[in-house]
Amino acid sequence: MTSDYEMVIGLETHVELRTRHKIFCNCLNTYGAAPNTCVCPTCMGLPGALPVFHRESLLLAAKAGLALHCTVHENSRFDRKNYFYPDLPKAYQITQFYHPLCEGGYVDIGTEQDQKRIGITRIHLEEDAGKLTHTPGGLETDLNRCGVPLIEIVTGPDLRSAGEAVAYLKKLRSILVYTDVSDCRMNEGSLRCDVNLSLRHPGAPLGVRTEIKNLNSFQSVERAIEAERARQAALLDAGLPVVQQTLRYDQKTGQTHSMRRKENSADYRYFPEPDLPPVHISHSELSELERSIPVLPDERRSLYMRQYGLGGYAAGQIAAERWLAELFEKAVQTAQSPVALANLILGEAFAQLTLRGEETITICPEHLAMLSNMAVSGRVNSTTAKAILAALFENDCDPEKYAREHSLLMLTDENLLRGIAQEVLLQNDALVQSYRAGKQNVAKALMGKAMGACRGRADAEKLRRILLELLNA
Repeated sequence: MTSDYEMVIGLETHVELRTRHKIFCNCLNTYGAAPNTCVCPTCMGLPGALPVFHRESLLLAAKAGLALHCTVHENSRFDRKNYFYPDLPKAYQITQFYHPLCEGGYVDIGTEQDQKRIGITRIHLEEDAGKLTHTPGGLETDLNRCGVPLIEIVTGPDLRSAGEAVAYLKKLRSILVYTDVSDCRMNEGSLRCDVNLSLRHPGAPLGVRTEIKNLNSFQSVERAIEAERARQAALLDAGLPVVQQTLRYDQKTGQTHSMRRKENSADYRYFPEPDLPPVHISHSELSELERSIPVLPDERRSLYMRQYGLGGYAAGQIAAERWLAELFEKAVQTAQSPVALANLILGEAFAQLTLRGEETITICPEHLAMLSNMAVSGRVNSTTAKAILAALFENDCDPEKYAREHSLLMLTDENLLRGIAQEVLLQNDALVQSYRAGKQNVAKALMGKAMGACRGRADAEKLRRILLELLNA
């Protein structure tokens, strides 16, 4: 039965590096330019054009390897991978096969049971291919992406579920963005994933694997894995063989479809690239790169739990993005309650980001801390804090000053609250009589009217106590 099968998954993740130029020419590495405008004879593969290697891509690739606990080799070299496809004008790709830059790293992920270590077999440098767009009129080819520097990060067959695959990709993306290796914008194609998947009975030898190409969202990765698992399981249940092939995932149908027979390394006829010398990175360069790596998400998460008392989920959410971690670390220096500050950021601040379609919080860290402190001390409640935060997103300012100018500070004076409550009871005599006749739930309606009279600014507990005292008098 299908439930008896164990998935064995390995991922090949292609990551575009944040360089100014392409890897083997002086064309700009940019996204969104008009088709075929960032090209030259070299990246167009014209006869006689020779590649010249930009070391900027080497340094970023090595930095990624160090952040992912790899052994970074001081000496590596490029090879040719030969295949024909319309977006590859040279009919070969310059990559690293025999002597990759990095080997033997890992990424730790959280699973439902515990932490799990996913091994990284290798990280190698290569050039990207162009982009094909299928239109009703035919096939359009844009070569702007040809020659953009990539690293390919290859895991071992260590993943066992779609959830583990997505957790690995999220952690990988977080580390690469932290280190400024890549912006990892999946919607722009700067992080793409190929999934290698096979099924077996637990403990049995590995099954025949298929490869699902060019998945560019976490959701696509998850759904493609589940779809391919179901397809392979149905074949095996029917006594039919799984054919080694390359697949694509169709988001409209939710199914995987064959693209071509799955190639093996011999089909690509790899041989050393004759137009490029071996690549060397010195020990001193590696040491400097290692010093430039910031505190990474796992270490920050542990620090936030230990030093600030945050729960594991909140600490992980804040540590996942470098800009957010740095914002929190600046704000927490003047925050009365780190937990309250984290809740404000992950709650209302994130809600505002979603509402506005923005990606980062641009509010001054000190102002976030001030607003959090105002809520902790009871000077604003959740309603007025939300209004102040929305104003800070519009035009960052001193939240204390804004609250005073717009009468948003809490009303805590008991004499003032008693006067408001008495006025509400006088204006709603019918509700008062109903309460005194035994309809206790009427108190909620009266409380709502009293809060309305205070424009939501009353200390709710004080107002409720005073209201009940007057009702029961």
